[in-house]
Amino acid sequence: MKHITDKGPMLRELPANERPREKILSEGVTCLSNAELIAVLLASGTDKESALSLAGRILSMENGSLPRLVMCQPEEFQRIRGIGVAKSCTLVAAMELGRRIAASPVAERTKLDTPQKVADLFMEEMRYFKKEVFRVAHLNVKNELVMKEDVSVGGLHSATAHPREVFQNAVSKGTNAVILVHNHPSGDPTPSRADRQTTDQLIEAGKILGIRVLDHIVIGDGRYISFKQEKIL
Repeated sequence: MKHITDKGPMLRELPANERPREKILSEGVTCLSNAELIAVLLASGTDKESALSLAGRILSMENGSLPRLVMCQPEEFQRIRGIGVAKSCTLVAAMELGRRIAASPVAERTKLDTPQKVADLFMEEMRYFKKEVFRVAHLNVKNELVMKEDVSVGGLHSATAHPREVFQNAVSKGTNAVILVHNHPSGDPTPSRADRQTTDQLIEAGKILGIRVLDHIVIGDGRYISFKQEKIL
């Protein structure tokens, strides 16, 4: 069986900011080339050839055509010296996973464009909490819910929400806007002075980061108050 070989610079010889894994962490996965993405899947090269060089050999199999590469079988990848059973199966599994994701229907997202919809989403769980919990709803450009997360859990009367915790995932995941939600274990959703101060602080932090704070919903026992509706926001 004929093997395809080539010798290229080892990844450890590259500057740190040019290594695929380091680039994912510093710049995000979308900045990687096709060869760099494949190199990450390979995880390692050989004693004489880097993972990036091996990735280049893989791409040359189908003249750089990713759709054609998806159809390759493990034995085809194994024609490249340095690609054994483990690496070839990893590549085939990754290609198949990508194909299945592309073929899957996009799940319908919940649109949170009114305070009532936000309250409906959180009320039945948060109204019974014995401690104050601060949550954040992350929205895309269509005001659809992308994710929700707990930012902090406090005592009977307060849960501290620091801008760092509120916006950390919002920045990393490209959130367009957020809605703040927290409960009052007393059952009375009337915002406290601390609630207002926290909201003002988070709005200002969001402006700096380019992430809008659309509303702050305070959940009580079967009742809620929207800062936006009350024109507090």
